[in-house]
Amino acid sequence: MSDRLFNFSPGPAILPEQVLEQARSDIWNIDGSGIGVLELSHRGKLFDKIMAETQDDCRKLAAIPPEYQVLFLQGGASTQFAMLPGNFLEDGRTADYLNTGSWSTKAIAEAEIYGGVHVAGSSEDADFNYIPRGEEISYSEAPAYVHFTSNNTIAGTQFETEPAAPEGVWLACDASSDIFSRPIDVPQYGLIYAGGQKNLGPAGVTLVIIREDLLERTAIRELPRMLRYRIHADHDSRYNTPNVFGIYFMSLVFKWILDKGGLADLDLHNRAKAKLLYDVIDASSFYRGTARDDSRSQMNVTFRAPSEELEEMFIDGAEKEGIVGLMGHRSVGGMRASVYNALPVEGCEALVQWMRHFEAKRG
Repeated sequence: MSDRLFNFSPGPAILPEQVLEQARSDIWNIDGSGIGVLELSHRGKLFDKIMAETQDDCRKLAAIPPEYQVLFLQGGASTQFAMLPGNFLEDGRTADYLNTGSWSTKAIAEAEIYGGVHVAGSSEDADFNYIPRGEEISYSEAPAYVHFTSNNTIAGTQFETEPAAPEGVWLACDASSDIFSRPIDVPQYGLIYAGGQKNLGPAGVTLVIIREDLLERTAIRELPRMLRYRIHADHDSRYNTPNVFGIYFMSLVFKWILDKGGLADLDLHNRAKAKLLYDVIDASSFYRGTARDDSRSQMNVTFRAPSEELEEMFIDGAEKEGIVGLMGHRSVGGMRASVYNALPVEGCEALVQWMRHFEAKRG
């Protein structure tokens, strides 16, 4: 890690070092062009090449079928909360949402602007510490779509697999905090969206994977052109000036993941990292995990110490050890270790050592 810290921040998050090194060079002069990537025209031939490679590598990485389009938009997942129902929730129809945390709660609020929302399953009764399953989910009759958030950064919970939607109903997923951390069965979905700042690159670019037949639907209401998926698809994600640097950086990250062996190998690596931390928590009478065992996230390990005072001491002491970004979300407190793709296993090993040292001293 040279002079860099172990960064457990929930996002914007740690990025691969070799990608950062490449970007540092390309900011000055990319591909021998004599200009930097931050200066590239989004209509120029060099960016045409970058865009094509980014789309191709994305498709290769997730085995995205040809009947899906890959878009690179702006506005983050929060804009998608409104854009999705704005495009696909007709007046008089109901969309089903699984409510597993703060972000799905916000997505529900945006959908209610456009149509009916049925909460088909929720873990709000237990402060979102679990993922509703099977008999805990009850869908409405003929929902327009089913929406879920695959990983919950605040609560530290994650869907192990996609929820089973009613026959003929498509899934929409906010995959912002675990996108491309593991294999994803794209044909199970109508639409997948993810902010880039967790596993894909810098903040400011949003990946959208959308099935072509959804794009072909007649507009159900008047929307600003920037909020129509069809507009962005027809203009190759360049209806307006896109986040050129974010797309370029995402291209480098896709290549880095492919060089790592792809999503299956990365999944094994991520699970091993998270297990190091969960093993310490499970063996401890000092630390307490906040997520139910069967719902634990492989991306965001959330835990508490016996008191807020000890938690503050733990976080401050970790920073002195070169371990940063461990503060839990302001709404829940505690500690949160985000072990995204780019975090090396050495980071988790260093955190484990600090956890054991702190417990021995303060427990």
